[in-house]
Amino acid sequence: MTWGRSRSIGAVVTAPLGALANLLDVPMRLWQRLTGKGGMIAFFLLPNMLVFTLFVIVPLGINIVYSMTGGTELFLPARSYVGGDNFDRLLSCTDHTTPATCRDDLFWIAVWNTVQFVLLQVVVLVIVAMATALILNSKIRARGFWRAVFFFPVLLSPVVVGLIWKWIFQRQGLLNYILFQFGADPVNWLNERNWAFLAAVGVSVWAHVGFYALILLAGLQAIPRDIYEAAEMDRTPPTRVFRRITLPLLWPNLLVVIVLALIRAVQVFDEVYVLTGGGPGTSTMYLTQYIYETGFASVLRNPGVASAASLLMGGVLVVLTLVQLGLTRWRDRK
Repeated sequence: MTWGRSRSIGAVVTAPLGALANLLDVPMRLWQRLTGKGGMIAFFLLPNMLVFTLFVIVPLGINIVYSMTGGTELFLPARSYVGGDNFDRLLSCTDHTTPATCRDDLFWIAVWNTVQFVLLQVVVLVIVAMATALILNSKIRARGFWRAVFFFPVLLSPVVVGLIWKWIFQRQGLLNYILFQFGADPVNWLNERNWAFLAAVGVSVWAHVGFYALILLAGLQAIPRDIYEAAEMDRTPPTRVFRRITLPLLWPNLLVVIVLALIRAVQVFDEVYVLTGGGPGTSTMYLTQYIYETGFASVLRNPGVASAASLLMGGVLVVLTLVQLGLTRWRDRK
């Protein structure tokens, strides 16, 4: 009785889909007869290509047009054409390593802050992710629970991450309370340049390490166990096993982690902006924050300069992606 009722409910639910399939059958067969296999492939790719064009190609074209305009007006018809002046403003420097000699010193401050952040954050992130993956792949108690614990920060909104750590790092926050309990003086974690920079790096690593550890963990679990058993029978030292077995076989996953972490670090904005607001001064102002404030938040906003800066940053990301593809192909040929 129950089975018959379920079948009747299923038939009612699928009936509209069956009617739609019958309705489309004739025109689809006609389309395939007229255009062949290539036409059918184009037909099924068309919706995705339309979405890609609408949300990627069109905004990119608008961004390029904006980068060649000047003024504070937001709408394109009210803006004046300036050609490559915005790029010239961003790239004109007597000495690119000294932002004070640049025409737009704030842009180069953001660039060098981003470079320092990327170099430190990616190195720390990859090391911590590797160590986490190795631990989670070993035979520890409650392994499933610890995997969930390390992945949990990835599920949090970047704004929530920033607010949580801002509460911990502020002068009257949890970290200074713990220091006070041990008789230490409070520290202005977010008001001193070096501490604010290290706090930004630490929070970013904490927020993203679970995702990259998961990629490395998948790679570790794909390595055949008999290789490790053979090394154990030969009494190979653990450091040699890691250097000669684990690292080479994990290299494809490690390369993906490095490139994804580089791209993510170049785009850093949300959690650091909530945590420090770019301060103290401009010590934690990164490139994406410069683009946001120049284009939208500043009183003398300039969407043209912001668009030009975003295109330059996009060029860097394209280069990083090409490096990843090049390294992958080089590795495959070996």
